[in-house]
Amino acid sequence: MRTYTPAELADILRAHRDWRCARAGGARADLSGANLSGANLYRADLSCANLSGANLYRVDLSGADLIGADLSGADLIGANLSGADLRGADLSGANLSGADLRGADLSGANLYGAALRGADLSGANLYGAALRGADLPDFSVCPEAGSFTAFKKLRGGVIATLEIPAEARRTSSLVGRKCRAEFARVLALSTGERSGYSMHDDAFVYRVGEIVRPDAYDDDIRVECAPGIHFFISRREAERY
Repeated sequence: MRTYTPAELADILRAHRDWRCARAGGARADLSGANLSGANLYRADLSCANLSGANLYRVDLSGADLIGADLSGADLIGANLSGADLRGADLSGANLSGADLRGADLSGANLYGAALRGADLSGANLYGAALRGADLPDFSVCPEAGSFTAFKKLRGGVIATLEIPAEARRTSSLVGRKCRAEFARVLALSTGERSGYSMHDDAFVYRVGEIVRPDAYDDDIRVECAPGIHFFISRREAERY
């Protein structure tokens, strides 16, 4: 496994940038199997680069352009990938345990067989990402069985106390703490009134004692905002939303 000096790495990135800009003399960065542990690659342009099998342990790749990059089998344990653009990247078999992926764009990325245990995916975009066989972080915020109480902010800052019935399907998201359910029962409103209104749909009414049911329900764990009755487990989170 080759280790590059900062100067050598800078030359590789410069040539890669030239290749990306279609200028003569540039070459696509081939860092496959390289030891880059501890390197500072903040906002680096590594789109379409070959980083397969590279040692990227705790590397700072925050804000980096990694669109279409090959990171298959790479060691990204504890790496900072916050805000990185990983659209269409190949992360199959990569070890992302404990990685910071907050706000990263992973849409269309291949995460087949990737290790994500302990990774922070808050605010990440996982639309269309392949997660089959991945070792996912603990993401189940809401109880997986039985009925429980939850909270939701309505228009005007009104907080609705909801019961998620035992028979209602429910989903926690990999990318945030907001959950959603197939349907819910309205137990109370913070104003003491009998009805309140959705923040996003004037026609959707929450009436105390009644079941509220959306037009559709989506159980995709990769998406935080999808069809369903959205809620938080704690009242404080609902109030801050």
